[in-house]
Amino acid sequence: MNDAAIYALEALKKAGADKATSCVSKSRKDAFGVLANAFADLRTTFSDSLTLKALVGGRNGVTVINKLDKASIDEAVQNCITLAKSAEPDEAEDIAPLVENKDFFQPDAKGADMDGLFNRSKEYLQQVRDEFPKIMIEEFTSSYNHGEQTYVNSNGVCFNTRGEWYTFQSMFVGKDGEKSSSFNYDGANLKFLTDPFMDAGMHRQLLSEAEKSVSTRMVEEKFTGKIIVTPACDDILWQTLMYNFLSDRPLIEATSRWKDALNTQVTDTKLTLRATPRSPHVVATPCFTAAGYEIKDVDFIKDGILKSFALSLYGSNKTGKPRADTAASHIQVAAGNTPLAEIIKGVDRGILLNRFSGGSPGASGDISGVAKNSFLIENGKVTDALQETMIAFNILDALKSISAISKEQITNGVTQLPWCCIDGITISGK
Repeated sequence: MNDAAIYALEALKKAGADKATSCVSKSRKDAFGVLANAFADLRTTFSDSLTLKALVGGRNGVTVINKLDKASIDEAVQNCITLAKSAEPDEAEDIAPLVENKDFFQPDAKGADMDGLFNRSKEYLQQVRDEFPKIMIEEFTSSYNHGEQTYVNSNGVCFNTRGEWYTFQSMFVGKDGEKSSSFNYDGANLKFLTDPFMDAGMHRQLLSEAEKSVSTRMVEEKFTGKIIVTPACDDILWQTLMYNFLSDRPLIEATSRWKDALNTQVTDTKLTLRATPRSPHVVATPCFTAAGYEIKDVDFIKDGILKSFALSLYGSNKTGKPRADTAASHIQVAAGNTPLAEIIKGVDRGILLNRFSGGSPGASGDISGVAKNSFLIENGKVTDALQETMIAFNILDALKSISAISKEQITNGVTQLPWCCIDGITISGK
C-alpha cells in the first residue's frame, strides 16, 4: 500500500501537479446475513481504492479507481491531471502542510473471530424470539471489518492506519396477527464481541417499544408541547445542526443563520456538542481528513457558546473562517444533570421521539415531518404508541428552549448521546 501510494504521488508530480495527494485504502468484510429470522448467507467482500488529487495552476482534479496495478495507476494519474487542467481556478483548493507523520495501528487487533460472531448472531436471534415474541426481524447483518489506509501528499505528509471492528444492523417490526408497527432499525460498531448484541445501546428498549407500537393512538388535535429526543433519533437535531448550519456548504453559501455567531451564545447553556473521534467510546474512527490533517476532538458548542464551525480546509479558505481538525460524524452531546425519569415526569403533554421522517430544513431552520416509532407523554407518564403524528418547529429557536438533558447517555460506537427535552413544539394529528 505504501509503495502504491508513493508511486502514484510521484507520478502526479512528474505529470505536472503543483501539489498532490494519494490515498490507498484496502478493506475486508466478512458478514452473516439474516432474512425473516433465518440465516441466509455468509459473504466475504474485498475492496481496494486509490484516491488521487492534483492541483495544477490552482485548478483541482480528483480521480478514484478500484485497482492498484501500475497500468491502472498510470492511467488514473493522467486522468487526474487532465481533469485538473480543465477545471476552473479556485484559490481555496489546497492540501495540508507537514506537521507530524503518524501511524495509527490498533494495538489489540486479533483478527476475525467468525465463530464468536456467528454465536453472538445466533444468540441475538434466540433472545429476540424469547424476549420479544411479537418482533419480526426483517433483515439483520453482522460483520467483521478490517481496514487499512495509507495517505501521502507532496508536502511530505504520511499517515498509515490499520484497524478492525465488528458491526451489527437490525431492521425489525412488531407484529400481532394482521396488525404491525412501523419498521425500525438499530445497530452498533463494536470493538470486541464481549457482550451480547441485545445489550448494545438502547437496542432492547427499541425492540420493546416496537412490540408496543402494534396498537397506536391518533392525536386528535393540534397543541404546543415538548418532545424528548432519544439517542436513536440523532438526525433531527445533531446531524441537522452539523450539516445544515456548521459545515462547508451553508457557510460558503452564507445561508447559515450562525455564519457570524462564532464565540456567541446560540443555544441554551445546557448544551455542549462535540466531535469526539478520539474518544474510547468510538469504534473505527477516521484518523485524518481528506486534506491531510490529523483528526482531533473539537468542541462545536460549549455551554451554549458556538466555539467552532465544522469547516474543511477548502471551506475555511473559501470563507476565511477557522478550519476544524475533526470529522463531524462522531458526535457527543454532554450529559445533563437530570435523570430521564424526572424529565418525563416534567412533561405535561408531548412526545417521546424515537424516529423522524421529514425533509431537511431550509436556511431558516424550520423543520416539519412525521414522528415515527414514538410515544405520547401525558401528565408525566409515557402512555400510548402514536400513529404517525406531525411535529413542526424551528431547530435553532428550539435549542434555546432546552428544558433538560438527561444524565443517561447511549453510545453505539459512533455517537454518544443523552435524551434531550425541548419545548415549544407544534404537535398535530388529524
